[in-house]
Amino acid sequence: MSGFVEKPEPLQVPGLTHLHTGKVRDLYRNEAGDLVMVASDRLSAYDWVLPTEIPDKGRVLTRLSLWWFEQLADLAPNHVLSTELPPGAPADWAGRTLICKSLRMVPVECVARGYLTGSGLAEYQESRTVCGLALPEGLVDGSELPAPIFTPATKAAVGEHDENVSYEEVARQVGEAVAAELRQATLDVYSRARDIARERGIVLADTKFEFGFDGDTLVLADEVLTPDSSRFWPADQWQPGRAQPSYDKQYVRDWLTSPESGWDRRSEQPPPALPQQVVDATRAKYVDAYELLTGTSWS
Repeated sequence: MSGFVEKPEPLQVPGLTHLHTGKVRDLYRNEAGDLVMVASDRLSAYDWVLPTEIPDKGRVLTRLSLWWFEQLADLAPNHVLSTELPPGAPADWAGRTLICKSLRMVPVECVARGYLTGSGLAEYQESRTVCGLALPEGLVDGSELPAPIFTPATKAAVGEHDENVSYEEVARQVGEAVAAELRQATLDVYSRARDIARERGIVLADTKFEFGFDGDTLVLADEVLTPDSSRFWPADQWQPGRAQPSYDKQYVRDWLTSPESGWDRRSEQPPPALPQQVVDATRAKYVDAYELLTGTSWS
């Protein structure tokens, strides 16, 4: 059992039709047929949407995604049409709302890995592969891979876990031509972002993208290269062979699995509320990632 500990009721806004309450975002459609994406302050971990929000998180994700979309514009068009607040929307939506093209979404999480960790490390330790791709012997937690790899996953519903799949399975689902286009776009965007992050003292270990089609054009959608969708490590502390310090929600995962939380992730019990010090430290990590990457002050 997993999902929302406390599922929020969607807001009713004149002129908008509520479509979906996701782990982090609420989706609406306006009268023109465009998507309205509202990034909340919710946080998910271990397939649960936690009962405690992280202040400013939705605005950090939105502002950072917009910054990345600008850096990547020559590589991949994106779905953003406007950042204006819809008429009648609550004031709290300011800074966390995007008006976006309605795309024909590809049902694949497009994951790029440049370093070995997480579920990729677990598979490597068993078979020396990640998503069926053979990797060299001798890699450890945090090792840089010889070259970035495309390791797709299925897109899971709230409360379910994304499952890594092979490239061949993606090709079976969406066709060989689309699979090849997804792989190339994912690796191109990751490589550009990795280099930009490296210049700013951050290791971009891995990240996931979502793509959709606008006619025949592949378009980058959803959020992009945020602490929710990526692993960011401080470059000056990177040390293969151990878990890396991070600017992402790994901090929360570590607290949830610590004796201090008292929670057993293998049980069917929902996770506990986060203590204030964990909330404050997590917010600081999100803000640090924003400021280091963009070179601008959050406030």
